[in-house]
Amino acid sequence: MLKTRIMPVLLFKEMTLVKGRAFDAWRRVEVPQSAIRVFNMRGVDELVFLDITATLEERLPDFSLIDDLADDCFMPFTVGGGVRDVDTVGRLLEVGADKVAINTAAVEVPGLIADAANRYGSQCIVAAIDYRGGGDRPAEVFVRAGHQPTGIDPVPLACRLADEGAGEILLTSIERDGMMMGYDVDTAASVNEAVNIPVIAAGGCGSYQHMADVLAGAQVGAVAASSIFHFSEMTPRGAKNYLAERGFPVRQ
Repeated sequence: MLKTRIMPVLLFKEMTLVKGRAFDAWRRVEVPQSAIRVFNMRGVDELVFLDITATLEERLPDFSLIDDLADDCFMPFTVGGGVRDVDTVGRLLEVGADKVAINTAAVEVPGLIADAANRYGSQCIVAAIDYRGGGDRPAEVFVRAGHQPTGIDPVPLACRLADEGAGEILLTSIERDGMMMGYDVDTAASVNEAVNIPVIAAGGCGSYQHMADVLAGAQVGAVAASSIFHFSEMTPRGAKNYLAERGFPVRQ
């Protein structure tokens, strides 16, 4: 049986890590090097690092920074932000990323996911889907750090990106991000049922029980979280212990 993964998310903006609410109202939390060193000691399965302004500023990722961070990161390291072409994917892998998350360009650049997967393998390509809505309202994918609507439903988009060769889907509810009110279980379940690759649920985690709820209700392969690890005493190791006690398979 595959193990459930606990994945902290680090959001990078203007040379520091930040955390916001619903992709807005950003506040500084710490420097990335310190966070990575802490997570190295806390039993983290994988770490996600997203440069949230690279696409908006139409710039490439900071390869030098990623190189430095990867040297300190002793767990699988997913990097996203500013990825527009296959060469950028390759450069990120060369400087130490284990996986590359592609968000806006997965929608705007036809064939990018397929080209990247063909060149580097599906195992290192993560298709990141941000959306608003869900529940009582139709879900709609947004790109460019949640600023631009696309009119696309996340379920068919996830299916297309999986068919093109993405190895995983990172599914984030924009409106729940940072709110600590729980994951959007229904949308996560709809996406997970539609694809045959792992889905990582993100956006809204405020407790260990929220993780258990989405794992049980949506059958996703991993849970991503940020605010609970920055603003509470909860830890990835605590989450694993909680989930293991309730019968979920986790890496200890």
